Amino acid sequence: MMQNIPVGIAGLGHAVPDRVLNNDWFAQFIDTSDEWIRQRTGIIERRWLDEDETTSDLFARAGKIAIERAGLTPEDIDLIVVGTVSGDYLACPASACIVQDKLGCANAWAFDLSAACTRFIYSLAVARQFIMTGTHKNVLVIGGEGLSRLLDMNDRNSVVIFADGAGAAVLQPHEACQQGLIEDITLGSDGSGYHFIIRPKGGAKEPITPEILAEGTHLLRMKGREVYRFAVDRMSELMAWAVEGQDVDEVGWVFPHQMNRRILETASSKLNIPNEKVFVNIHKYGNTSAGTVPICLSEAWEAGQLEKNKLQILVAFGAGLTWGSARVRW
Repeated sequence: MMQNIPVGIAGLGHAVPDRVLNNDWFAQFIDTSDEWIRQRTGIIERRWLDEDETTSDLFARAGKIAIERAGLTPEDIDLIVVGTVSGDYLACPASACIVQDKLGCANAWAFDLSAACTRFIYSLAVARQFIMTGTHKNVLVIGGEGLSRLLDMNDRNSVVIFADGAGAAVLQPHEACQQGLIEDITLGSDGSGYHFIIRPKGGAKEPITPEILAEGTHLLRMKGREVYRFAVDRMSELMAWAVEGQDVDEVGWVFPHQMNRRILETASSKLNIPNEKVFVNIHKYGNTSAGTVPICLSEAWEAGQLEKNKLQILVAFGAGLTWGSARVRW
């Protein structure tokens, strides 16, 4: 008979590069300014990988912290799930396998999951099942990116927005960790909007050629207006699902995907969610895609801001198109 074991978050961690780029840095080579970027995105600075750093370095650092905070050793981990589109290698091998080796999680199996900026919540949902059914006890979930390596330096729509960073969570049976109860998760996708955020060429459909490299169409492209409209509507719907039937006083924080500050403010105002309950760090990290939600969650935990028995709401949306939300009772 299938079990239905409640699942909690036993440990959190995050990692970002030391290299900080402010808005004025981009004004040196594209038509932009600090004022333009701040007004349209809310970003003041972001972190990019140094030349000798890799995305898996960030994954391993965040994972190590989360494992230690859960009171575990690497050998205790049964499974590693990594959500990313910017691993060290192009699809093969999985970043999760590299992280498994770097952390010394000798008893874990590992795989990657792709759902764009929603990857952490998708990964959370998948990892949760293994504990709910009683087959696993300790699962490491990581979401993050090294998107600076996939950007067209001449594309103002994307280069000033995306950044690098990773967040991690260790899941356990709630009875073991007594915190971070994952009460519910909702997920969705709409493939008709696949072309809104895309790396147009360089995949199996159109493999990389000298011409593709020269035109830069193997790099990330985003249709800003379409994404903005989708994001506001979807963010509002996800927040509405998360707070339905809940007393607003029971809500501790809303941890939204950090894509654009205007989107966050517009979506929360539609539901009368006070701005002081919406966790925002886009101003210092930019959009780290799959890393935004777990980085926010980890920062709040470090600051002692996750109140016991309060409802924490995780919300994300991204390319695919994909979206997801989770209710976590701390």
